[in-house]
Amino acid sequence: MTTEFLNEIAEEVKAAWQELIAAAGVKPGDLLVLGCSSSEILGERIGTGSSRIVGHTVIKASREVLDPLGIDLAVQACEHLNRSLVVERSVAEKYALEEVSVVPVVNAGGSAAAAAYAQAEDAAVVSGITAVAGLDIGDTFIGMHVKFVQVPQRIKTKKVGKAHLSALKSRLPRIGGERAKYSFDRSVYEEELARAIKSEISENA
Repeated sequence: MTTEFLNEIAEEVKAAWQELIAAAGVKPGDLLVLGCSSSEILGERIGTGSSRIVGHTVIKASREVLDPLGIDLAVQACEHLNRSLVVERSVAEKYALEEVSVVPVVNAGGSAAAAAYAQAEDAAVVSGITAVAGLDIGDTFIGMHVKFVQVPQRIKTKKVGKAHLSALKSRLPRIGGERAKYSFDRSVYEEELARAIKSEISENA
């Protein structure tokens, strides 16, 4: 592993977050989720070649993009910890998340979760979240932590290191059938209201 490779990883992670934020319309205060296999980034099978330095690099790069924008991050741990997530304690309190008692380590939680715990100002591990969008590095499957309805995003960045990268955003469920509308135009509403008032007044005159 070279410094050049780590720098490439960092730049790919930053680009992916920036693309997802733009595509998903992420706002300050929103919660995003990251799933990451450092093994897959190195070209190994998930869970077989965890790397502390790769995990550290991914989380550092992620925070360099998200923290200045005021966007919250949750980092998914592996199945050994039931896919619990590392967040800042302030995030756990903000969303009233259920905390669990564990400290992620490389071989029980994964390198990214361990790095997220170490880099947090005041880390908490929670049992689950509902994020508005997220990145999945190495097919760790983050869908369970993204708000319904999940929508795959085809961003330009397709990989981090040697790992496949996928992205998700969410949208509100659409209800009401064929007569329903999904956007609001105030000018149209006010024109229709004015016509209705004029019609009703003339009818009752």
